[in-house]
Amino acid sequence: MADADGTRIIHRRTSESAAMTANVRRAMAITAKLNRLTYDDAAEVRALFSELTGRAVDDGFLLIPPFYTAGGNEIRVGRNVFVNQNCTFYDLGGLDIGDDVMIGPNVSIITTGHPLQPSQRRSVTIGKPIVIERNVWIAAGATIIGGVTVGENSVVAAGAVVTKDVPANTLAGGNPARVIRAIADD
Repeated sequence: MADADGTRIIHRRTSESAAMTANVRRAMAITAKLNRLTYDDAAEVRALFSELTGRAVDDGFLLIPPFYTAGGNEIRVGRNVFVNQNCTFYDLGGLDIGDDVMIGPNVSIITTGHPLQPSQRRSVTIGKPIVIERNVWIAAGATIIGGVTVGENSVVAAGAVVTKDVPANTLAGGNPARVIRAIADD
């Protein structure tokens, strides 16, 4: 169950943990099929991605395999979304991707983590939601961590590590990512 900010905490050896593990197995089976496909198999990729998420994607959705996830059923994708090859989406906390989003190769979008305390790291999984708003471009090799919103029309620079919200209409980069400048639509 999620708290007020959308954070989910799952303890090991609970029914919720067992359900999470079963969902990981399901996702691994679907992504194994998806990752045998090529760029030319776009319709079949869309069908398998729709099965993975439990929601139909539109004909403008394009994903280039390989693709990895630890669940899939908490991913929601808008229209005309592009996901380049070798991306990883860990979606336990919930992942909302708006319309017209472009995601570059080797991007990791990770909603899950573990407590800092060594005694609890293996016994608790924490999921925090990620929202990627409309018309965002996430460049190659970026990492986005749970609990963040990337604002409309923004760009996350290649290799950036996003740990805090990115305001709309800005370019963010670095590790940790910070706003570099505003983006104007000339």
